[in-house]
Amino acid sequence: MSALSMTAVSLHDQMLAIGCAAREAAAVLANAPAPQKNRALTAAAAAIRAGQAAIQAANDTDVQAARDRGIAANMIDRLTLTPARIEAMAKGLEDVAAFPDPIGSVLAEWDRPNGLKIQRVRVPLGVIGIIYESRPNVTADAGGLCLKSGNAAILRGGSESFHSSRAIAACLAQGLREAGLPEACVQLVPTTDRAAVGHMLTMRDCIDVIVPRGGKTLIQRVAEESRVPVIKHLDGNCHVYVDGAADLERARAVVLNAKMRRTSICGAAETLLVDRAIAGTALPVLVKDLLDAGCTVRGDEAAQAADSRVVPLVPEDWDTEYLDAIIACGVVDGVDAAIDHVNRHGSHHTDAIVTESPEAAERFLQRVDSGIVLWNASTQFADGGEFGMGAEIGISTDKFHARGPVGAEQLTSYKYVVRGAGQTRP
Repeated sequence: MSALSMTAVSLHDQMLAIGCAAREAAAVLANAPAPQKNRALTAAAAAIRAGQAAIQAANDTDVQAARDRGIAANMIDRLTLTPARIEAMAKGLEDVAAFPDPIGSVLAEWDRPNGLKIQRVRVPLGVIGIIYESRPNVTADAGGLCLKSGNAAILRGGSESFHSSRAIAACLAQGLREAGLPEACVQLVPTTDRAAVGHMLTMRDCIDVIVPRGGKTLIQRVAEESRVPVIKHLDGNCHVYVDGAADLERARAVVLNAKMRRTSICGAAETLLVDRAIAGTALPVLVKDLLDAGCTVRGDEAAQAADSRVVPLVPEDWDTEYLDAIIACGVVDGVDAAIDHVNRHGSHHTDAIVTESPEAAERFLQRVDSGIVLWNASTQFADGGEFGMGAEIGISTDKFHARGPVGAEQLTSYKYVVRGAGQTRP
């Protein structure tokens, strides 16, 4: 047998062992009481704080390797951990622990004329495979949310964040041990071999759902190749529309934050649309704010006329998720034209309107077909933590099962529990 085939067999066996262990752990976790799961989460948070130095050192190794490979600055930002970001991971686990346990909650109940008592009860999905790229905090967020929702997790982080994710996963394992739960409840795939992703996509006997979190290429590959159901989001091509009835100072604050707070996240605005009715006064101010903040503006003729520094856009710019300090900008003829533009060019992720008109706002909120729509607020609020969900695995642009922020509740399904007294069907 060649070395290549031996490696393939070894990886296959390794992934199968991980999958079988996860399936066994899921059976334990599904019936674990809420206090035990919460104990695992809070103990993991404490381990992250205690292990901050080790996590930071591991991340420094990953970041330096990424820089040596010439990885883009926006990807380095996603990869980088700071003391504040490490603390945010620990706090996120504690926040998840503080939420009510979704498992076992009764979603609906009713009695039938024949005396049957029927309940729809929330249950875990089972084993969740999470495939992600450069953001190591996903290791904590995904592991914690799966744990809270009674699901075992198989985590496959990107090779660029391998050392960081391994250090964080060790803290989750410590939390599980302290709570008396199997360490296999949260497993990190211990290899950077990309073939591991292919194995996960075919492990139907072991994995119940796949959640990919990363770039468009990864998401498309998972969507096309997976034999396991997928919860996904594609591009975060997010829009801010400044309506003719907008307050200009409010619009300035929202637009600048939506684009420039963190340009590398999926909730960053990638397109600015301005109502033609106010373009003469609003567009020069909004564009200047962005340019002065270091953002490249790619604009239509109106945007170019507003500031000589604006670069002419090409049609592809309307459909591009930059994840960088670049924004497409143009004018539209009112709210209906804005809605049409967003629905045609957007990725159904997160889109916002800035206006003082309740009528225009409600029209936008009702007719824009996106997982998250906002009125007078930055698109950067597209985050499970900001929604009060503690943490998230990602933002789903799907319409089946979960849409928008995917937190603990979205990682559950339900079953029907029927109680009778000897009824038989005629």
